[in-house]
Amino acid sequence: MPRVLIVEDERAIAESLEFALRRDGFEVAFAPTLRAAEAQLDSADLIVLDLMLPDGSGFDLLSRLRGSERRVPVIILTSRDEEADRVAGLEGGADDYVIKPFSPREVVARIRAVLRRAQPPRRLPASAAGRLSIDAGTRRCTYDGTPLDLTRTEFDLLHALASAPDRVFTRQQLIERIFGEGYAVTDRTIDAHIKALRRKLSAAGGDPELIETERGVGYRLRA
Repeated sequence: MPRVLIVEDERAIAESLEFALRRDGFEVAFAPTLRAAEAQLDSADLIVLDLMLPDGSGFDLLSRLRGSERRVPVIILTSRDEEADRVAGLEGGADDYVIKPFSPREVVARIRAVLRRAQPPRRLPASAAGRLSIDAGTRRCTYDGTPLDLTRTEFDLLHALASAPDRVFTRQQLIERIFGEGYAVTDRTIDAHIKALRRKLSAAGGDPELIETERGVGYRLRA
């Protein structure tokens, strides 16, 4: 079973989640500090990350992880519920953002969903739209040959849009396609990932408006 690393300094919170995970068959490791977490990163299949830790910010660890070659999924679990924090977490590469207090069962369900999304897509073939190339098998994306460093959710979102260029997808359609039906994700989550995708397209020399907004409806990838 996958090994989940819980980076959390409040023992009661960590233990409640650990109990729920072990009951569902997961292996669990615990780290109360950033330093302790860094010693266990290589063995983790997914990280549940608090943002406020005794020796620093969880954002620092997230940044280091997303700057490395290993793309381990990260779910932020925090009491910081400001929109700016949620956007910063998602744009920084987190696969999900959960606010305390939380339901351990819901977090376990989110962990399973993130791990499913970490697997290569099976339903859609490799696709390309103009100068943008997406390979579903290798999960690599390039623009004019320049690699795009995408998070898992960003890749799945761009892949969904590229599956039908010029078609408008509603936010709800994108949520269901990427996260699954009944998953507690808001429209703002999709908007945050679209913003990050546009920024990365621009950094690669592409037009950020390749992803167009249909006001009041959703998004399309321009063919």
